[in-house]
Amino acid sequence: MFTCRLPWWRSSATCKLWQSGRFLPSVWERCQPPSRKGINMTAGQGQQVSTQEKQVLEDLEMPLARRETETLFQEQPQTGNEYLEDALLRSYLKTHLPPKVLEEVNQDLERFGNRLLTKIKPLGWECELNPPVFRQYDAWGQRVDHIATCSAWRRMKEIAAEEGLIAEAYERRYSNWSRLHQAVKLYLFSSSSGGFSCPLAMTDGAAKVIESLGIPGSLKNAFDHLTSRDPRKFWTSGQWMTERRGGSDVANGTETVARKQPDGTYRLYGFKWFTSAADSDVTLTLARVADAEGQVKQGSSGLSLFFLKVRDEEGKLNGIQVQRLKDKLGTRQMATAELWLDGAKAELISAEGRGVASISSMLNITRIHNVICAVASMRRMISLSREYARRRVAFGKLLKDHPLHMQTIARMEVQTRGAFLLLMEIVRLLGLVETNMASEQDQLLLRLLIPVAKLYTGKQASAVVIEAMESFGGQGYMEDTGLPVIVRDALVLSIWEGTTNILSLDVLRSLTKSQGQVMAVFFSTVQKKLELASSTAKLEPAVKQTRDAISSLAQFMQAAGSKGAATMELAARDFSYTLARIYAGTLLIEHAARPGASSTDLSAARRWCNQELCPVATEFGKSSYEAEEALADSALVYEGSPACGSRL
Repeated sequence: MFTCRLPWWRSSATCKLWQSGRFLPSVWERCQPPSRKGINMTAGQGQQVSTQEKQVLEDLEMPLARRETETLFQEQPQTGNEYLEDALLRSYLKTHLPPKVLEEVNQDLERFGNRLLTKIKPLGWECELNPPVFRQYDAWGQRVDHIATCSAWRRMKEIAAEEGLIAEAYERRYSNWSRLHQAVKLYLFSSSSGGFSCPLAMTDGAAKVIESLGIPGSLKNAFDHLTSRDPRKFWTSGQWMTERRGGSDVANGTETVARKQPDGTYRLYGFKWFTSAADSDVTLTLARVADAEGQVKQGSSGLSLFFLKVRDEEGKLNGIQVQRLKDKLGTRQMATAELWLDGAKAELISAEGRGVASISSMLNITRIHNVICAVASMRRMISLSREYARRRVAFGKLLKDHPLHMQTIARMEVQTRGAFLLLMEIVRLLGLVETNMASEQDQLLLRLLIPVAKLYTGKQASAVVIEAMESFGGQGYMEDTGLPVIVRDALVLSIWEGTTNILSLDVLRSLTKSQGQVMAVFFSTVQKKLELASSTAKLEPAVKQTRDAISSLAQFMQAAGSKGAATMELAARDFSYTLARIYAGTLLIEHAARPGASSTDLSAARRWCNQELCPVATEFGKSSYEAEEALADSALVYEGSPACGSRL
C-alpha cells in the first residue's frame, strides 16, 4: 500500500491537506518530516550517507516482489537548514563581519534557518496552493472589491515583522553591517516565502524613501509601521507606477492626475495597470498635479510623488476600485491587480515635479531585492539538484558519479557564486552609504553596480533554474514536486524593476551623469582587488584574464567614444554584461585569495574567468554596433512582415 509523502520543503504539518483529498499525490510520496542537517558532516554522518547510497544500489538489484516500495525509483532530495548548508555564505560572513557581530548574526541565522525549515516552508507552499481570490460584489449586488488572501499569506506578514525583515536595516544595531544582515535573512527567506518577498521589497523601498526625506512629521507614523517588529502594527507598502501606456517609461506613460483639496491633501484620478501586492496597507505612487485651470505638465518634470493609505479609517477602500486580478505565469501567490483611482485621498511627499528623483531610492532598494530573489532561486535549485544527484540512480550508478552531470551542476554553482558575491558587495556598499561611512567612490560604484547586478542576475536566474530543472529529468516538470513553481517565479526577475535593455541604458546614464568618473572608480577598484590577489600563485591565470578583460574594455570605451551615442546604445547590453562579469570575477578572485580559502573557492574563481569576460570588445571587433548593423537588425526581424510592405 502506498502512502502520501510531501514535497521536500513541506513538513508533516501540511500532510492533512493531502490526506483530505484536496490533492492527488504521486505514488512515490509518503508523509515524513524533512531531515535537518548541516553541510559539515561528521564521520558518522558521512558513513550513513554512504550506507544510504549503497542501499539504493542494492535495492535496484532486488526482484520487484522483494522491494518494499517503488519510491526507490525516484528518491526525493531532502535539504536541511539552509544557512548551515550554505558554505559560501558562512565563509563570506566569517571573512567580513567583526567578531562580535559575527557571533550574534551567526546565532540569529542558524535559528532562522531552523524556523524556515520547520515552520515557514510549509506556509510558503500553502500560499502557492491557495492564491488570492477577487470578489467584486457581495450577495446583494453591492460592490465590495475584496481581495481574499489565505491564512498562510497573512501569517507570512506576521513572521516578516517578528524576524525584523524590514526593521533590521533601519534599527542599525550593527551599524553599517545591519543592511547586510537584513539582506542575508531575506536571501534565506526568499525561496520559502510563498511570494511574500515582493511586498517586502516595496515596503523596504517605501521606508527608504521616507527616511531619505528626513522622516517628516506627517510620515513618522507610517515609517514606524513599515519598520515595526510588532505583527499587529506592521504595514506593507505597494509601489504603483505602471500605467496603461507604459512600464519603465513613466515620464510619458503616467496619466494619473492629482487635484489639490482645500485642506492641503490631494485626490488622485487615474488607472494603474500593474499593482503588485494589491492587498498592501499603504503605497507610493506618481501623479501629475493639475493647476487651477486643470492643466498638467507632461514629461518627467511634471511627475510628483504621493503617499496614500489603501483603506480609510473605516476600513473601506480609499477612492480605489479593483478592476481585476492579473492572470500571471508565476508569482501567483501574490495579488497583482488593475486599479482605478477615483478620488483616492493622498499626501504629496516630494517637491512638486520631483517625483522621479524622490522615488529613485525606492527603485534602488527594490532592484537590490530583485537581485536577492534571483540569487536565492539559483541557490535553492542547485541545493536540490546536488541532493538529488546523491540519491538518483541512472545507468547503474548515482548521478553524482556521472562526470558530465556533475560538470553541469558545477557550472551552475560557479554562476551562483559570482552572483552571490555581487549581491554581497552591493549591500556592503549600501550599508556604508546609509551610515555615512561611504566615500564618494563608494557611492559612485554603488550607483553603477545596482543596475548591473539586477540585469545580470535576472538573466542568470532564468538560465540556472531551467538548467537545474532539467537535472531532475521528467520529475522536474511535475507540478507536485514544486520545481515548476521556482522556475515560473524566477522568470519575472528579468522583467521586474526594469528589463535588461532598460537597465542597460540606465548604466549608460550613470556614466554620463558622472562625466565618466564612475568608470574611473570601477577600473581602480578592480585593479586594487586584483593587486591584492596577485601573490596567490594558483590565481595567476584568473588575475591575468581579468586584467586582459579590463584592458580590452578600456580600449573599447576609447574607440566607441569617438563614434557617438548611437554606438554606445547598441553596445549597452554587452557593455553591462562585461561590467558584471569582470566585477563578479574580481570578487571571486578576492574571496579565493583570502587566508583559509578552500580549493572550491580557487576553482570557482578560475572557472568564472575562463568565460568571455569582455563580450562588448569582441562584438565591437565584429562591427556589431555600426549603424549599418542596426538597419540590418530591423530588416532581419521584420523580413516578410506586412509592416515592411512585403507582398509575400
